[in-house]
Amino acid sequence: MPACAPVSVQLKAGRALALVGPNGAGKSTLLQTLVGLLAPLSGSVSFDGRPVDERQASFRRDVAAVLDDDAFFPSLTVREHLRLVAHGHGVTDVEDVVSRELASFGLVDRADVLPSALSSGQRRRLALAAAFVRPARLMVLDEPERRLDAEMRRTLADRLASEKRNGLAVLFASHDATFVQTVAGDALLLGDDECRLIPPGSATAAANGSAPTTGEP
Repeated sequence: MPACAPVSVQLKAGRALALVGPNGAGKSTLLQTLVGLLAPLSGSVSFDGRPVDERQASFRRDVAAVLDDDAFFPSLTVREHLRLVAHGHGVTDVEDVVSRELASFGLVDRADVLPSALSSGQRRRLALAAAFVRPARLMVLDEPERRLDAEMRRTLADRLASEKRNGLAVLFASHDATFVQTVAGDALLLGDDECRLIPPGSATAAANGSAPTTGEP
């Protein structure tokens, strides 16, 4: 059964697209399909001109995704986890980069504990830090603001906006209207009958079924 109406989108470097809509609209399913975790019911998904295959090292090198808070190495501390991710993606100044992300996500005091000892909000911050501790051309995030306090939401939104200006492509789902407006250049409203582009400022109205149309998906 389709999770939403057919979708046709193209995301270029330095652009950000927000997926919006009520709970159950298919945002998470679409993100999982676009990163190759689920097969599309029809059509195709490509990245850099090639079919998406999350088993390919080149795809994993270029795409950082945060879709699951619990995708951690249970026997590694927070710091060790970030070190491993950074080393695995060829970061040269690992200690400096890890220290920077620990500070950015407020995890310095929790750097030497296991993920199981973190609160749900701290685990969310660790998952996000792991995405930023490595280079990427595309970042895919499922409700990145979830379980973050207001200050961290603002910090993350500003960080994504800055990375976008530096050429990072960002694809994310969100229920936070302010977050969407800060990060996204376009928003895609998902629905059963159609999926359509709307202004990022209409994200709140989208959930209530009153968002204006600005273009085709």
